[in-house]
Amino acid sequence: MSFLEEKRNLQEAYIGHPSGVYICRMETKSTINRNTSSELFRKAKALFPGGVNSPVRAFKSVGGVPLFIKEGKGCRITDEDGNTFIDFCCSWGPLILGHAHPQVQEAIFETVRRGTSFGAPTRLENELAELIIDNNRFVEKIRFVSSGTEAVMSAVRLARGVTGKDKIIKFDGCYHGHVDALLVKAGSGLATFGVSTSAGIPEAFASQTIVLPLNDLDKVEDTLKKFADDIACIIIEPIPANNGLLLQGREYLLGLRKLCDEYGVLLIFDEVISGFRVGFEGAAGLYDIRPDIVTYGKIIGGGMPVGAYGASAEIMGKVAPDGPVYQAGTLSGNPVAMAAGKATLTELLKPNVYKELEKKTNELVRRVQGHAESRAYEVKVAHVGSIFWVSFSDKPILRADEIDPKRMENFKRFYAALLEEGVYFGPSGYEVGFVSTAHDKDALDHAAHAISSALDATFD
Repeated sequence: MSFLEEKRNLQEAYIGHPSGVYICRMETKSTINRNTSSELFRKAKALFPGGVNSPVRAFKSVGGVPLFIKEGKGCRITDEDGNTFIDFCCSWGPLILGHAHPQVQEAIFETVRRGTSFGAPTRLENELAELIIDNNRFVEKIRFVSSGTEAVMSAVRLARGVTGKDKIIKFDGCYHGHVDALLVKAGSGLATFGVSTSAGIPEAFASQTIVLPLNDLDKVEDTLKKFADDIACIIIEPIPANNGLLLQGREYLLGLRKLCDEYGVLLIFDEVISGFRVGFEGAAGLYDIRPDIVTYGKIIGGGMPVGAYGASAEIMGKVAPDGPVYQAGTLSGNPVAMAAGKATLTELLKPNVYKELEKKTNELVRRVQGHAESRAYEVKVAHVGSIFWVSFSDKPILRADEIDPKRMENFKRFYAALLEEGVYFGPSGYEVGFVSTAHDKDALDHAAHAISSALDATFD
């Protein structure tokens, strides 16, 4: 099963069984009470495709009934059956300050009292934009949208509008939201034009995308030599974190920057996950590499739906109403979302926040990796900043084709054991984990022990 098929459950989640009903299976009998979650899921399946509003939430990869979350506080979440877990999913990354952070909550409450949406400019848009631009060397102007997918879609359109070219290069193992031209996989050959991975995407759209493997500059250069006159941009997650954590070296990213300059192609950094996560300037700041366009999401909204794309004033000058590249949104710059984002980023600008996050993550990883090595488990825990990924491999993984899908069976057992130990990860072996400022020493001590015990249960 391919990454996108497994991760996003695009076509197979709830079809193919004669009854049309999704069958949950678990290899390990759970002692966790899920009665209320089970009843809610039964009702949800009559309301939503697969019973969920985003496919990976359905627990298809791990089996069992998905947990319906009732509340969160700090680094913990509690489900509708009263089970409490230390949370390393953190809403898939946005909650870098943890759940229900008091400053973020108060900013939201104060704003809601004045109204929720106006469809007109507000002071809060200016204030959040100034906070970002004043502390980011790589953005001179920014446009707020409502999701990471929307940010990426708009950035690609902008690149095409600026260059007057149509084709784009993306990389196998990087996910950029459910944008038609980017929801593709590689075909055959050296420079492979994309093949749609979802029904409903015309092949003509996918054929405008060239999919290349990560960590191979020679293939990028060969492709640019052949198609540079047609290629508008190269888009990459500078820290690929949607298909495991496929850490690329600075030399590789710098090589992409140089090739883009040489061949007149724009470089887009998709920092929906890494933005404000590995540092306030994201991966661009961590590696000191300037993208032509950068996209943000998740943390920028402080738990509310916000995305953004930014670039130099010259490039952003092509966006309507200043320029010919059209993009609009009824809820773009929503005041409640702006308030949550401003409160979150203000906290992140305080001294040593990122240093402490990295220290916590390093210690957690050290303990888990040390336990795995002491038992000779084939486990590698990759990490950068406050992002980590537990992979069932005997060596570091840098490319999507280095992931053995058969080893995801280990993750199913691991995940079931984690829940028994009171630890919540995203329900897929391809998903990364996140440490927040709310993860204190006691929680991390418990988690290190729990994750190690879950590994024992997986391999015993």
